[in-house]
Amino acid sequence: MVTARTARPRRASPAGVSEGDHAEAAAQSRAVLDKAARENFPVAPFFLPRAWRDDLMAIYGYARLVDDIGDGDLPPGRDDARWLGLPPDAADDRLAMLDAFEADLRKIFTGGTPGHPLLRAVAPVVARHRLTPEPFLGLIAANRQDQLVRRYATYQDLLDYCENSANTVGRLVLAITGTSSPERVRRSDAICTALQIVEHLQDVAEDLARDRVYLPGEDMARFGVTEADLAAPTGGARVRALVKFEAERARDLLNEGTPLVGSVPGRLRLLLAGFVGGGRAALAAVAAARYDVLAGSPKATKLGLLREVGSTLRREG
Repeated sequence: MVTARTARPRRASPAGVSEGDHAEAAAQSRAVLDKAARENFPVAPFFLPRAWRDDLMAIYGYARLVDDIGDGDLPPGRDDARWLGLPPDAADDRLAMLDAFEADLRKIFTGGTPGHPLLRAVAPVVARHRLTPEPFLGLIAANRQDQLVRRYATYQDLLDYCENSANTVGRLVLAITGTSSPERVRRSDAICTALQIVEHLQDVAEDLARDRVYLPGEDMARFGVTEADLAAPTGGARVRALVKFEAERARDLLNEGTPLVGSVPGRLRLLLAGFVGGGRAALAAVAAARYDVLAGSPKATKLGLLREVGSTLRREG
């Protein structure tokens, strides 16, 4: 990777983007693809039209970058802070980086040119599909909330968080594929919230290490679970009962959203079945671990994913 310290002198390209920035953007794209391969569901699979794949990867790259800023996971030495007009040491200030990223994003919608290469890749996607700023801002708001809110008292509080952090991505997928409608958005929101809850269940220990707990406080109290229980190397009976309860909620949401698959045409149906199947396969992995998510993060197998995708298509075909 080319970094601020090791890059050769930067020569501006005709588009006003330096060769070094192009190299950084290409490296970032590869990192995004690597992360995409580890998701519970396919992000932009090969069977989609090339134009859709490229646009979906740009959106996924945007979502991943916002999450990386919010989680403090930006690779050291990369030029994100400089691209956003901040000094290098600002990369460790998550709120400052999110504020600067939002300001850079807004340039897309006000006729300006963003400084960050990934946002420059997003700009033509916004123009092609006439996307509005709200879903993009929602993702930033969710990650800003992660810096300020580390516990959720009620299930409704968690759903409100998912409204910005997960549901916005599903809405962007519908917008890019030209299939958005109020009913489809409602179904998509249910699927995306379910996927977010499943991810939280898989990552309970990892989130606690970041001083974040996404299990609703009211549910922890109901099952007699404390944060000390979540810090244990394995889940006791009460923790496993709580995880099972939340997993069943996620399954109900997936069931609510699944009719979305049958409501869309062609290859998009297969993509959405991949989202639903990925969630179901992840839930199956959690169940196979007897809901002990503390001993390790239960992950779906490829065979399990394919089986669930096929089952979803048969039901909704």
